[in-house]
Amino acid sequence: MPERNRVTPTGEIIATPLRGAFTGNRGVLHEGREIVRFHAGNLWITCALEFRGRHRELWVPNRWTPLFFHDEAVAFAAGHRPCGECRHAAYQAYKAAWAQARGGEPPSAGEMNRRLHAERLFRGTHRRRFHEIGWAELPDGAFVLEDGAPWLLLGDELLAWGPAGYGRRRRRPRRGSATAITPPATLAVLRAGYPVQIDPSVERLDEPRR
Repeated sequence: MPERNRVTPTGEIIATPLRGAFTGNRGVLHEGREIVRFHAGNLWITCALEFRGRHRELWVPNRWTPLFFHDEAVAFAAGHRPCGECRHAAYQAYKAAWAQARGGEPPSAGEMNRRLHAERLFRGTHRRRFHEIGWAELPDGAFVLEDGAPWLLLGDELLAWGPAGYGRRRRRPRRGSATAITPPATLAVLRAGYPVQIDPSVERLDEPRR
């Protein structure tokens, strides 16, 4: 049976057999083998599955809880950023894109953590924040909420995401506004050219658009 440690684009932690391209954490969320809290601080990062021969053991008491993400686009939508240690190159690229988008010097880890935390949750709650943004302003790799479900933007298409991965597709609107799941700070990073990783399965989807 799959463990409840997979993260959806909206940030929920679920049990699904879908494999993850990355691990990551939000602090100590478990007791025994059960997830008992949504997060434990504003440090939400995405990590490599393996780093210098180290593999993270699951469910270690009083140690951070390894979570798993289908791809980096999902992790970004959930509100995570690259780890500065095991994903150093990605972390530096994310910081550089952040600085390019906002101007000024590259931000500190603490600055990014605080800003992302304010954008992904309503203050003092575990309730996710979403943001109304014009379709024309949304970059590839962003997730939006349509019909109560997460959809990935890629070129002129939207691709539905579910516990089994990416599925049906439809045309991306060009006018009006969308409900963005991916936090605005990360949307700016994507617009600045950060090369977000998206699961290769999207290239094999051949279902007709509607």
